[in-house]
Amino acid sequence: MDGRKKPPDDSLARVRTGGCTALAMARRHEYGIIVGYNPSMKPAGERIIGDETSLEQLSQAIVSCSMCPRLVEHREAVARDKRRMYVDWDYWGRPVPGFGDPQARLLVLGLAPAAHGANRTGRMFTGDRSGDWLYGTLYKFGFCNSPESYRRDDGLRLTDAYIASAVRCAPPDNKPLPQERSNCMSYLLAELELLSNVQVVVALGKFAFDAYLTLRLDEGDKLPSPKPRFGHGESYAFADGITLVSSYHPSQHNTLTGRLTEGMFEGVFSKVKRILDGG
Repeated sequence: MDGRKKPPDDSLARVRTGGCTALAMARRHEYGIIVGYNPSMKPAGERIIGDETSLEQLSQAIVSCSMCPRLVEHREAVARDKRRMYVDWDYWGRPVPGFGDPQARLLVLGLAPAAHGANRTGRMFTGDRSGDWLYGTLYKFGFCNSPESYRRDDGLRLTDAYIASAVRCAPPDNKPLPQERSNCMSYLLAELELLSNVQVVVALGKFAFDAYLTLRLDEGDKLPSPKPRFGHGESYAFADGITLVSSYHPSQHNTLTGRLTEGMFEGVFSKVKRILDGG
């Protein structure tokens, strides 16, 4: 993913990537990525990056996005109606950008903002039970300065880690539509280009796992062999040196049923540390 040409100006440029070709679509089907993908659907297929673009500028572009009417309506309705226990909160109610260390070697990729979590607080995995698991584990392995995350101004800082999501708005029933997934792909691509030190991507859940593989295919990258399959703790090394590690999502459904235990989740980040340490 290195050495790509960028637009000549220093603005947030929008140019066609050319990634979503018929070949790329065929390869998506070959690898079984994005169930229910409609090949007649027009993907967003745009790159949002210029020579002087920063992560801060990209975050501003994400926050101002209104590309998906269904998601806009839902996120704003949730922010307006609120949950009773958060009635005094001023909900964020907008797309949620990624955040973390610009020099990060670790990218943690989630599905989408939770309706009353990140859609309320404005920061991924902040204010919900999934975040309790994630930040508690990141803290244990030295990737952040606190095991707790309640709000954007709580002083939490990430070290050598960056957190983003495949979809940037809270979707109804936590299920984005294929076009909505496609619309957000350019934001993830831009983040990966700006996060030039990333060596490990941890995909939390199959949705994030498939989204990352789809992006790599659309960019013309060759997938590792054997064919990557989602499974907790599985890892796949790409030719450019990036390793994709898959994990069950720390959702309440998974943690309360015992499908994901603390030991299993910590095992994923123990593997991440070994990879980053050259093990």
